[in-house]
Amino acid sequence: MLVRHLKFFVTLAEQQHFGHAAELCCVTQPTLSQAIRKLEEDLNMALIVRGHRFVSLTPEGEKVLHWGRQILSDYESLRDDLNGKSKGGLTGTLRLGVIPAAMPSVAFLSQKFEERNPLAHIEVRAMSSRMIEKSLEHFEIDGGITYLDNEPLEHVRRFPLYHEGFAFACKKDHPLASHKTITWTQAVKEPLCLLSDDMQNRRILNGIASSAGLELKPEIISDSFLGIASHLRLGRWCAIVPHTFGLILGDMGDIVVRDMINPSHQQTVGLVLTDRTPQSPMAIALQSCAQHADIQQKFATLFAH
Repeated sequence: MLVRHLKFFVTLAEQQHFGHAAELCCVTQPTLSQAIRKLEEDLNMALIVRGHRFVSLTPEGEKVLHWGRQILSDYESLRDDLNGKSKGGLTGTLRLGVIPAAMPSVAFLSQKFEERNPLAHIEVRAMSSRMIEKSLEHFEIDGGITYLDNEPLEHVRRFPLYHEGFAFACKKDHPLASHKTITWTQAVKEPLCLLSDDMQNRRILNGIASSAGLELKPEIISDSFLGIASHLRLGRWCAIVPHTFGLILGDMGDIVVRDMINPSHQQTVGLVLTDRTPQSPMAIALQSCAQHADIQQKFATLFAH
């Protein structure tokens, strides 16, 4: 069995179209079909239900898809590890899934990883927590940054990075801008724009408001920081955002960010890795960086100024 035959099969299973899979694999469709038939011969079983086109995977094909993803991931890890030992640090691409609420923190982890592995590349993907879980399971990313204690992911290793609170953001000329802190009672009365990543962030916010006997009724919900920032700039809306967004919003000049109280609330944001042994070289390097990045202290220092 050749690794490239396995790669062809996994690509076809994901695309569910012979033509599209062949194009992604940079081969002709007959070459792709021949390679997959050779894989079936080597394993002595049918992997694909065929008609005039791709129909589905057989039960055996589903199992091969799971193992194939893992084998291909290990093969890429092996190549990166061997190349890295000869060149100093890892090579290849670190694939990191990050919930939108944690985007202000990812640069600290990227910086630590790049210092140790200058020949590697980093690919950051905005994902919901459930997408991170699925992508780890399918070996599509090397690690994720998400909430650790709110709807925690299963079958992952967890490494805390920092504690996240919430802040109120508004224009400098807003009546609440002169306050040092903002209560939740004050905040819910304003026209709000909220960040939402697969509704997990929204559920956390609703839970905090409910604990104070309040109800959140946002006018705008956005799954990106840019969506929040653009609405803030117009002055019509205010926002409740993770306090770490002050690292970015604080440099916008006409926007102020104030800590929220009554109630105060924190949740843990951290790195998650697939719970498997052995870990890939990328995952091991990422874990080490997370344990030495000291992101909590970096945020504390930045916000102290």
